[in-house]
Amino acid sequence: MIDMNKLHFDSNGLIPAIVIDHNTKKLLTLAYMNEESLKISIEKKLTCFWSRSRKELWLKGETSGNYQHIVSITADCDFDALKVEVIPDGPACHLGNESCFENVLFNDSADEFSYEGLLELIKGRKTDKKEGSYTTYLFEKGLDKILKKVGEESTEVIIAAKAEDKKETIYEISDLIYHLMVLMVEANISIKDITDELASRHVIDKKVKQEKMV
Repeated sequence: MIDMNKLHFDSNGLIPAIVIDHNTKKLLTLAYMNEESLKISIEKKLTCFWSRSRKELWLKGETSGNYQHIVSITADCDFDALKVEVIPDGPACHLGNESCFENVLFNDSADEFSYEGLLELIKGRKTDKKEGSYTTYLFEKGLDKILKKVGEESTEVIIAAKAEDKKETIYEISDLIYHLMVLMVEANISIKDITDELASRHVIDKKVKQEKMV
C-alpha cells in the first residue's frame, strides 16, 4: 500500500484515472480524480471523479445506476496516473456503450478475429436492438429459443463430423460457437469465465467426473 501523499496531482489538483473492467481487462473510461474524490472512492469502494466540465464531484452511477465497484487502485511508476480496476454494474459510457473507447482510429490487427470482439457485437444486438437482426431476434425470443438453436446446431455438427465432411463440419462448428456465444451473453458469461474454467482443469484428475457418473 502506498502513501497517498506520494501521488502527484497536476496544477489543477487532478490525477488521471484509467478505469478497467476487472474481469475482462477491457478499458472502460478515462476520468480524473482530485484528492477528495479519491478518498471517497476508497471509502465507498465506488468510483468517484471530479467533473472538469461541471466543476463538481461525480459519483459514477449515482444517476444511471451503473456503479463501478472498485477492486483495486494502482499508481504508475511516476505516481501521476492511476489504474482503477472495477466490476461495473452497467455501461461506462453515457452513450450506453460498455466502454467510452469505441471509435477506432487505427488498428493494425483489424483483420484478425477476436472472440471478445464478436461477443461485444452480440451484446450490442441485445442492448441496442436492431430491426432485421437475427441476433436481436434470438434475444427477443428468449432463453428457450436460444437453447433450442444450440441443440439444433450441436446435432448438425455431429451429422457433419460423422459424414467426415471437413468443410461442412467447420461450417456447423462455427454456427454452434456463434449460438453458444449468444447463450453466454444471455446468461451473463464472459470469455474469461470460460478460459478460467478451462485453465482450472489442468490440475483436476480427468477421471474424477467419469467416476462420479458410474
